[in-house]
Amino acid sequence: MTLERLATAWAVFQGLVVEAMPFLLLGVAIASIARWLNPGGAWLQRLPSHPLGGPLTGAALGFALPACECGNVPVARRLLAGGAPLATALGFLFAAPVLNPIVLASTWAAFPDRPWLLLARPGGALVLSLVLASLLRLLPEAVLLTPALLEERRLSQPLEAVGLLERRGGVIGAAPSAAVPAAPRRPPLGEALGHGVREFNNLALLLVAGSGIAALVQTLLPRSWLLALGSSPTLSILALMLLAVVVSVCSSVDAFLALGFAAQVTPGALLAFLLLGPVVDLKSIGLFGVLLRPRAIALTTAGAALATLLIGQWVNLWKL
Repeated sequence: MTLERLATAWAVFQGLVVEAMPFLLLGVAIASIARWLNPGGAWLQRLPSHPLGGPLTGAALGFALPACECGNVPVARRLLAGGAPLATALGFLFAAPVLNPIVLASTWAAFPDRPWLLLARPGGALVLSLVLASLLRLLPEAVLLTPALLEERRLSQPLEAVGLLERRGGVIGAAPSAAVPAAPRRPPLGEALGHGVREFNNLALLLVAGSGIAALVQTLLPRSWLLALGSSPTLSILALMLLAVVVSVCSSVDAFLALGFAAQVTPGALLAFLLLGPVVDLKSIGLFGVLLRPRAIALTTAGAALATLLIGQWVNLWKL
């Protein structure tokens, strides 16, 4: 790699980290406050678990919390660790990066002359969240979630749902209904802040590593190669999907990046870029490692890519 390319990669890396780090900090702050205010996660367990109502509820939570694809990971982890239904937590994880006021406002500012896109992007994000939540719910939790998160989640489950042995505590052999768990205490504020700092440090390392990989790949793979395929209905979608994964730009500003090449690509490809990037890119795949096992991450990537391709194809049939 020449010095010029190395300097470009460094500049891209800095841009990605500076752009994403505030949202990661915001997400960790939201998760830490939720853990301090509601240590037992009682309200989380009351969220709907319906295959349709759960993801829609998670998407609604995403509208209320302005976190991009980096900031939504610690919040989704807090939901899962607190015992929230899988459907709701996964719906939030996959829909929140698009269905929040900052992203919707930036999309409106970038494309005021394309009203169909202002409806298609949040609509497509809802479809993706429903598809991915339904797909991942087919896996048992022990196969889906990381061991550390699974153990935290089991500790938050009601005794009638998870036995004492599964909680790794209590009296061996006692009937679940015979034990009355103590009400969870609110941790001291300093303890909650310390937990948040440790979580931020762990996630920040993953974010930095993912941003470094994205910067190198983006430097070695010029965008002009991908945009040259912009006129082909199917190849343009595939090219822009790959571009979305590679550039790994935050969902709060990706609409302005897309504005620079919107006239060169098909409508379906433009929508595919705005849908896939917030769900799966090189930096978010690393962050998923604190939630999901590798098999689940691979299933998420494949499912998101296939659903985005189908949505893009449908839009091209409609708009071309």
